[in-house]
Amino acid sequence: MTKLEIVDKIFNTIAQPKIDIEKVLDEFVRISQETLKTGDKVSLTGLGSFSTKEKAARTARNPKTGASVQVPAKKVVKFKPGKELIEVLKESMSKYSRISNI
Repeated sequence: MTKLEIVDKIFNTIAQPKIDIEKVLDEFVRISQETLKTGDKVSLTGLGSFSTKEKAARTARNPKTGASVQVPAKKVVKFKPGKELIEVLKESMSKYSRISNI
């Protein structure tokens, strides 16, 4: 789902001007980026939590040539789904498994 599709779905639900919905969504993204940049966590009840993790530098192997390659340390974003999202996904999977058993 793209940003524009999200804006459309929200518009259909709350009937606010699309430009205002887009501004709120843009501000949410900006605030989330700033929060993660400082090392803090962003939690959304019903969805999950975003956090960052430091990955250490390591030596990897180029699969094509077999040569060793140094991979620098970096910060990555992690997502941990919340209980509600996990339950929704479990329910949808059980519906599909019932369909396949027919």
